[in-house]
Amino acid sequence: MGWFLADMHENISNFHLNPSLHQLSSTNQAPESAKSQPPECIIRMLNLNQPLNATGTANEEIYKILIYDKFCQNILSPLIHVKDLRKHGVTLYFLIDKDRKPVHDVPAVYFVQPSQVNVQRIVADASRSLYDSLHLNFSSSIPRPLLEDLASGTLNSESIDKILKVHDQYLEFVTLEHNLFSLAQKSCYVQLNDPSAGDREIEEIVEKVASGLFCVLATLAVVPVIRCPSGGPAEMVASVLDQKLRDHLLSKNNLFTEGGGFASSFQRPVLCIFDRNFELSVGIQHDFRYLPLVHDVLGLRLNRLSVPGEKGGMRSYELDSSDPFWVANGSLEFPEVAVEIETQLNKYKKDVDELNRRTGGTDGAEFEGTDLIGNTKHLMNAVNSLPELTERKQVIDKHTNIATVLLGEIKERSLDSYAKKEDDMMVRGGIDRNELLGVLRGKGTKMDKLRFAIIYLICSESINPSEVEAIETSLRESEVDTCAFQYVKKMKSLNVSLASSNSASRSNIVDWAEKLYGQSISAVTAGVKNLLSSDRQLALTRIVEALMEGRPNPDVDSYLVFDPRAPKSGSGTSGSHLKGPFKEAIVFMIGGGNYMEYGSLQEFAQRQQPVKHVIYGTTEILTGIEFVEQLTVLGQKMGLGSTVASPAPTL
Repeated sequence: MGWFLADMHENISNFHLNPSLHQLSSTNQAPESAKSQPPECIIRMLNLNQPLNATGTANEEIYKILIYDKFCQNILSPLIHVKDLRKHGVTLYFLIDKDRKPVHDVPAVYFVQPSQVNVQRIVADASRSLYDSLHLNFSSSIPRPLLEDLASGTLNSESIDKILKVHDQYLEFVTLEHNLFSLAQKSCYVQLNDPSAGDREIEEIVEKVASGLFCVLATLAVVPVIRCPSGGPAEMVASVLDQKLRDHLLSKNNLFTEGGGFASSFQRPVLCIFDRNFELSVGIQHDFRYLPLVHDVLGLRLNRLSVPGEKGGMRSYELDSSDPFWVANGSLEFPEVAVEIETQLNKYKKDVDELNRRTGGTDGAEFEGTDLIGNTKHLMNAVNSLPELTERKQVIDKHTNIATVLLGEIKERSLDSYAKKEDDMMVRGGIDRNELLGVLRGKGTKMDKLRFAIIYLICSESINPSEVEAIETSLRESEVDTCAFQYVKKMKSLNVSLASSNSASRSNIVDWAEKLYGQSISAVTAGVKNLLSSDRQLALTRIVEALMEGRPNPDVDSYLVFDPRAPKSGSGTSGSHLKGPFKEAIVFMIGGGNYMEYGSLQEFAQRQQPVKHVIYGTTEILTGIEFVEQLTVLGQKMGLGSTVASPAPTL
């Protein structure tokens, strides 16, 4: 069997290209190449891992079938469209766990996770001769035992000749934007903070997270300097990842031999690892910027969402780097976005009117023979500009519809008030009791009120027992399950990292001028502060800035250092290998990340001179609702909170 394994299994590293993480840009505008075509490593895989020509296609067009599992479907979803699949010869595509009929004389490209179940299905497909040949691509390195199961299974069924190649693709992550990725590992925060979790369960989770990060680094082809706080999941993941990289670097043909293409410089990036308890509030609070608002309120998932259409029914939209309005305005406050939509619409109307005027479309225009050549030129220009105008109108209509639905939610739930009052609490360290209870008895879903109450707990320097009792009474009156509230209160009383991270989040907050928006839009959005202006920096962003500077700083002097390329000396104490300042950073949040942190880091990177590159990744992207649901589970596991079994709020 050894000869078969050696011949069949080929270890590849995507030729040091990756799904858009590699395509870093010094501006907020996405690179044109990213908009017009999928990443090269995906295209190469679809073309049976054959070399591509100058046009980005294989020299010989081969029609094929694509088979994937649910996880790898999520990897592909933000990166490639159906038209791209057809362009590269994929005529049919199926989930691996669905019943499939034989398609003879056609090769099949498999893109799946290396699991026992998937290997068994592949062996079954080969033994049934479903396809002419099988080209297997695993999202991460397939373990030796599974490879042996694959070999023995196909040998026993005499279908060994069906398996042509096996590739490790190191793509065990979902790329959502050029500088944003998720390992898509669900409920990681619950698993790591579960009081009943044993050492072995924790180690398995840490190993899984470290393996996902290894795939990201292999795709980027970089070996970073790793920094993390001492203790907790961050140090555990950093230590395991450090050892993985050290072990891999010992092999002769390792994935990092070429030095990679993370940026034009040869300097290594810094990988900053944190866990969610570092700054709990960011995962819970309401944000009033466009991208986080769309994610939190409308359920953006894998860059897609569905909202009610103007004429009834549901409309599905894609929001990614191919949408210029989304790229340019995703980080703006909602009132600013509403103004920008109006501006774009007026500009579109003006351009259409100008086009009509030039082509003689205006009332009373007379045709003269002497203008034949001029009119012909104008008509040609008009024809050429129609596709661009049509595309602009589609984008405007899309965001008008999305903004209309958002505005309805904002009015119904007073989301502007929640965002403003939560931000005020973060600044002042508390809130007036009457104002607090007024919010809890006012508009908003049960989850809105619960999130607001938890933010109060986190922000308050000292907990007033009578206020807490009043909050709990108010929540119970609204039939809110208080398990999450009780869990955070327990954490606060035990001083589990919250006190230090809370002070960190407030220490760099300065007063800023109140900025009013919306003279021409609904009063519900008027008068809202710039909740995350350049004057306000999240604790995460401030720490990352200090780590990238690489200079002595009391905020980060206690952070551990792991350098996989340096001789091993103690547990993360090799301070002489800082090699700062860093031009690039990868920031990873264990236990759930969000678009608020992503936006804050990108704003920081763009403000630097010269512009720095920061990639943000997390175990999973969570809305405030989803994260509070995980806190609720932990509260239930600890026997805390009310017995009210409230259904999840309908948004």
